[in-house]
Amino acid sequence: MDLKEYMQLDAVGMAALLKNKQVNSEELLNLSYKRLEQVEPRLNAFTETRRELAQKELKEMSAGDFAGVPMALKNISQSLKGEKLTSGSKLLKDMKAGQDSHLTAKLRQAGFTFVGHTNTPEFGLKNISEPELYGPSRNPWNPEYSPGGSSGGSAAAVASGIVPIAGASDGGGSIRIPASFTGLFGLKPTRGRMPVGPGAGRQWQGASIDFVLTKTIRDSSAMLDLLQTVQPAAAFHTPLFPGKYMAVMEQDFTRPLKIVFTLESPVRTPVSEDARLAVMKMVQWLEQQGHEVEERGNGIDGINLMRDYYLMNSGEMSLLVRNLKKGAGRELTADDMEIESWLLSQAGLNVSAADYSASLASWDAAAAKMADLHEDYDFYITPATAYPAPEVGELTHSKESRSDLLRRWDRTSTMWDQQEIIYDMFLPSLTYTPYTQLANLTGQPAMSLPVHVTENGLPLGVQVMAGKGQEHLLLQLARQIEQTDLWQGMKGNPGMEIGWKFQV
Repeated sequence: MDLKEYMQLDAVGMAALLKNKQVNSEELLNLSYKRLEQVEPRLNAFTETRRELAQKELKEMSAGDFAGVPMALKNISQSLKGEKLTSGSKLLKDMKAGQDSHLTAKLRQAGFTFVGHTNTPEFGLKNISEPELYGPSRNPWNPEYSPGGSSGGSAAAVASGIVPIAGASDGGGSIRIPASFTGLFGLKPTRGRMPVGPGAGRQWQGASIDFVLTKTIRDSSAMLDLLQTVQPAAAFHTPLFPGKYMAVMEQDFTRPLKIVFTLESPVRTPVSEDARLAVMKMVQWLEQQGHEVEERGNGIDGINLMRDYYLMNSGEMSLLVRNLKKGAGRELTADDMEIESWLLSQAGLNVSAADYSASLASWDAAAAKMADLHEDYDFYITPATAYPAPEVGELTHSKESRSDLLRRWDRTSTMWDQQEIIYDMFLPSLTYTPYTQLANLTGQPAMSLPVHVTENGLPLGVQVMAGKGQEHLLLQLARQIEQTDLWQGMKGNPGMEIGWKFQV
């Protein structure tokens, strides 16, 4: 097999070739690292690679369905025992995991070969992947632009052809945002569907969930079949899907669908013409298939919901910093972490228990509204992102803006003043990605579909949300679109051209 053929294959395709002995696992691993060596100095997709360990593991591999297929893991929550897991933090730069996470243990049992860990923003807090510790990851479609975040390194690794599939997580859009920015398929499963921990029964109060980024629908379907679980120690549980996602995705719908869509930002920020065009292309296609499509809002106050989301982030970061302080054996300062992490942690010190509980209650109220909506409509469609990818560095705070935020912070007197600064701090990033957080807070499944490429050659996805437990419906729709001209995917991506290399 040559590198060009390797780069075009998905994980299911590689597994079939391995099973039929048309290729061997060592050959695939070598091709993965060959591609990595071509593009990695420019892409900066990985924080650690593990070629010698991976080669050793090939000799001890279990005979799982994906035995010998290369994949990457995200450098947060997807731990490998004895290996670095820094979460993009300077404070954790030497941290090594004491055990495999439950998710990576399942992937290991399935036989995947782990190429390395991928770049992520500090503590997964941003929609770009530009941590001070490792520097920015870059977009294979154009390395002057970001692949998004927080699963940006994983997106760059898949979109450039290093691996066919990569671990990702999504606490506010961190699978769907990089999928939109890099032309991949990104699915966030229903809350409680995926393994969590050990050592934790929930992530971000249930907003965050681990899964993967893929090039194809069948790879995501296969991963749902492999990874779905009911975990007794976890805080949230979703009943196991009784069928096989790999089979259901090929089925036609038994009736015309009822679908609602919106082009408006839930936080009243601008929306690009490309995002509007992407949604309308999909709406027109759905109508051509005989489905009923209506434009309307969801009745949720998106600004207040985002404020409650940031309030939760404040509490979570305050707890994390308290634990990090214990580990460091000293007081921590603003110089120990990036500005978003620091200000969130400080804001959390002033959040009352009542206000924290009220913020979570607003999630439940939003979930009830969306449940009512899905009584009448199968899908809720929005742009996945309001704009294509930002330039590298555009959304990273400069030394000057960091200083301005700290000076403003020192003048605050109330929790609400501090929360206002938090909102303003994230507003430039939120303007790019205002749509994805809703599904995290309601617990619904949602996906980004690669259906649009801008005139300057950057992809932009469309988001589709379904009711809780309805991943199979999303996959059916995605699979139908994947077989049409509407699907862009890796079409036109220069990062997938075998003769094209990044200039270092």
